[in-house]
Amino acid sequence: MSAEILHTGGCHCKNVRWEVKAPANVVAWKCNCTNCSMRGNTHFIVPSSKFKLNEDSGDFITTYTFGTHTAKHKFCKVCGITSFYSPRSNPDGIAVTVNCVDPGTISHVETRYYDGRNWEKSYDQSSISAFSKEG
Repeated sequence: MSAEILHTGGCHCKNVRWEVKAPANVVAWKCNCTNCSMRGNTHFIVPSSKFKLNEDSGDFITTYTFGTHTAKHKFCKVCGITSFYSPRSNPDGIAVTVNCVDPGTISHVETRYYDGRNWEKSYDQSSISAFSKEG
């Protein structure tokens, strides 16, 4: 694992802002579940302890859940952008939308594919659950 740096980012209107500690080279997941595929979401996962939401941002966030209601899709009430969420695969972590990270700190994105339409099989065959573990 490479050294972690501080990335910042947020939503389109900038009412939701956060910072996350992660390497400059990230492993991002492109999922084909109904929600991710409609949003075109590609995200990297970190332990919850490495993510910090800026103080005033909470006033602008609302949550959407569906299916098992394990994933908590957070989005801005003003612009509608989901810049982060709590994924079903990693309820102890945060999934950060790669395209919502401010430019300049991500050097490389390795994209892996997650078959969210066949969630259980993909979960068992992937290493996705390891990405929210400290270490």
